[in-house]
Amino acid sequence: MRLIISGGGTGGHIYPALAIIEDLMKQEPDSEVLYVGSERGLESAIVPNQGIKFVALRIQGFKRSLSLENLKTVALFLKSVHESKKMIKDFKPDVVIGTGGYVSGAVVYAAAKAHVPTIIHEQNSAVGLTNRFLSRYVDKIAIGFHEAKAQFPKEKVVFTGNPRAQQVAHMQSNFKWSSIGLKDDEATVLIFGGSQGAPAINNAVIASVNEFNKRTYQVVFVTGQKRFDGVMKKLGKTKIKDNIKILPYINNMPQVLRKVDLIIGRSGATSIAEITALGIPAVLIPSPYVTADHQTKNTMSLVTRGAALMIKEADLNPKNLLKAIDQLMHDSDEREKMSENSKKLGVVNSADQILDIARGLIR
Repeated sequence: MRLIISGGGTGGHIYPALAIIEDLMKQEPDSEVLYVGSERGLESAIVPNQGIKFVALRIQGFKRSLSLENLKTVALFLKSVHESKKMIKDFKPDVVIGTGGYVSGAVVYAAAKAHVPTIIHEQNSAVGLTNRFLSRYVDKIAIGFHEAKAQFPKEKVVFTGNPRAQQVAHMQSNFKWSSIGLKDDEATVLIFGGSQGAPAINNAVIASVNEFNKRTYQVVFVTGQKRFDGVMKKLGKTKIKDNIKILPYINNMPQVLRKVDLIIGRSGATSIAEITALGIPAVLIPSPYVTADHQTKNTMSLVTRGAALMIKEADLNPKNLLKAIDQLMHDSDEREKMSENSKKLGVVNSADQILDIARGLIR
């Protein structure tokens, strides 16, 4: 297969694309792949390190308020479409897949206008601006949440889940808690507010450390790289017992997740894909700072199916955080039930499904 794939800006758009590429190369090792991203997005650093052919376009998103910058945005989009058409003509892809972000708008639009088979993948329950625009032009729309279906032309939609789930479900892990100074046979909760850290979550945990010191379960608290020094300063002379480990970041998160009994964190699409792929009981604290409050909608998809508990950031405090963690860490039966419900939502052949859709369009 000759595949052009485009997704950028955040890990939520990049990692599903990488999961599709990985699956394709397992199935058809002779395939040719071109990843088109943006100059300023995370993909410009992540993708080339994977040994994948990468081309960057200069593009930016719309400002939500009236701004002259939007004129520049339109000009860059049109220029990117023109460059994408040339790229498509030269590369001659069998199919073009977009996984979100502004850059995928130009690439997939150009492909559709050139009558190349096109697919977009929407990771969230609330549809992004780019995919909403592209939905009029593409051949098929793969969705990660059933709730997204009503926001697209229904005849194009296929529920596939998130390709990241398949990737994580099949990863091997030999990680042990003893490698970071904890016990391997103790129930462990992971608290992680994302790679940048979440101040509201961090502050609630800092205020709960004295109580965590009294618990028999283990707590791994990941602060975010740039928040670590500030967290340790706030803790000051607070005693931290052996059942608690405070880290700035975890590089091998998918491997670590296999050892986690409960996770506390945000509810971006990639996080939820990983959580449901492994069936991890969760207390989710959706970020209120995202477009269309999509993390709350993502969270409710799990809550209504008994796969997670939710605490809104506005309601988050040390008392209710500790109460939710204790409720689940002291009740293995409830965790097991939540795990089973979570696994039902994890689609562990998502990338396979998307590639099958692609082959159907090519035929």
